[in-house]
Amino acid sequence: QVQFVESGGGLVQPGGSLRLSCAASGFTFRIRAMAWYRQAPGKERELVASISSTGVPTNYAECVKGRFTISRDNAKNTMYLQMNSLKPEDTAVYYCNIFLAPSTWGQGTQVTVSS
Repeated sequence: QVQFVESGGGLVQPGGSLRLSCAASGFTFRIRAMAWYRQAPGKERELVASISSTGVPTNYAECVKGRFTISRDNAKNTMYLQMNSLKPEDTAVYYCNIFLAPSTWGQGTQVTVSS
C-alpha cells in the first residue's frame, strides 16, 4: 500500500537550516508529481511546495519562496525539502504526499523553530 516516511525534522534556532526527506513506497513514484505539506497547531494543513515527476519545482507557498527548495531522486523513491533561513512561523508537522491526489498520510516530521 502507499506509504510515506518523513524524516529530518527537529529543533532549530531562527535563521537555521534543516533538510527533510520523504521515502515513498507502494506506487510508481517516478511518474507522480509530489508535494510537501505542513500543519501548524490549530491550523489547516497547507501546501508548502510541489515538484513534477521529472524534478521541476512547480509551486512554492509565498511564505517560503527563496528559502525552501524542493527536490527528488526518482532512483531512490525519495523527495527532499531543503529549508533555510527558518522562522518561528515555519514551526509545524511536515508531510509529503502525491500532489493534487493525496493518499494515506504518513506520521510527518516535526519542525520547531525557536530560540
